Amino acid sequence: MNVDLQWDDLRIFLAVADAGSLSGAARRLKVSQPTLSRRIAEMEYGLGEPLFVRKNQGISLTKTGRRLLPAAEGMAQWATEANRSLDAKDSPVSGRVRITAAPSFAFDFLAPISERLKNKHPKIALEVLATTERLNLSRGEADIALRRYPSDDSDLVTIDEVVVPIGVYASKDYARRLPARYDFPDLDWIAWAGEREMLSPNPELAARIPDFRPAFTSDDYSVQVAACQAGVGAMILLKTSHRLKRPGELVELKLELPSSLRAELTIICHKRMADLPKVRIVLDLLRQEFAELRKNKVTKNSRTESTAIAKRAKD
Repeated sequence: MNVDLQWDDLRIFLAVADAGSLSGAARRLKVSQPTLSRRIAEMEYGLGEPLFVRKNQGISLTKTGRRLLPAAEGMAQWATEANRSLDAKDSPVSGRVRITAAPSFAFDFLAPISERLKNKHPKIALEVLATTERLNLSRGEADIALRRYPSDDSDLVTIDEVVVPIGVYASKDYARRLPARYDFPDLDWIAWAGEREMLSPNPELAARIPDFRPAFTSDDYSVQVAACQAGVGAMILLKTSHRLKRPGELVELKLELPSSLRAELTIICHKRMADLPKVRIVLDLLRQEFAELRKNKVTKNSRTESTAIAKRAKD
C-alpha cells in the first residue's frame, strides 16, 4: 500500500468518522454529498482498502479506518498548532478565535458581544460556528464551545456555567391582537423544522399543546427571529440584556414556561488552548457576560420577592 494522503484527505476522513454519516460530514465541510462520496472513494481506491462500512443507519470505520484514525487526529492537532503560530505572528493578542455554539446562543449571545471584543481588542477576529453538531475541540475544529452541559472529556475544561433566563416574545403588533387572557394553545408558534424539529422547544411545546402545529417553521434560527419580528407569531428566546436593550423590536408575553425549558450554557475549552492569549481574552469576555447574566437574574428575583413582601404587608 503506497499512497500519499494529503491533509485535506485526512480532514475529510475525520469529518466522516466524527459525523457517522456522509450527509452530516457534508454539511460540516460545506460540500455536496456526491463530492464527498467521490473523495472518499478516491482515498479508498488509493489505499486499496475500504475505510468505512456503509449501513442503513450510517457508516462505521473498518479495521483500516481505525488504524488510520490516531494518525489523522495527530495531524489535526499539528495543523491547529501551526495555525496558532501563524495567528500570533503580529501580536500576542491578535488572530482568529473560533467559537462553536447552537444557533440560538450564537444569534442572541455571541453576535451582540462581539462589538465589545472588537472595541477592546480590534486585532482579534471572532469566528462563530453556529451549529447543533458537536465540533471536536481536541482536533482543533473550534477553540471554544458553548454547550448545554459540561464535558466529561479529561482534555477539556469547563470555564463557567450559567442558566440564561428565557421568555416568550412577539412583535408589538402581534401582542396587541391577542385576547386579554391567553395561554399556550392561543398563540401562533414559531418553531424548528426539518432535521431540527425535535430540538427544544418543540417537544416542550408539543407536551403543552394538544395536536401541536406551529404557524411557522424553519431550520434557520435567524429566519425564525425575522418571522417573529414580522408579526407571524411568538417564539421562545433568550432573555439576554442585549435583547432587552432593543425594546422596539419585540415584547415579552406573559406566559409561565415549563420548568423543563432551561437554557443552560457552559463555556468549554481544550486545556492546551485555554492559556493562549487570544483565547484567554475571549474566555474572560464570556465570563464577564455570564457574571452579568447571574447578576441580572439575582436583581430581578430580589425585586420580585420585595414586591411580593410589600403586597403581603399591604394585605
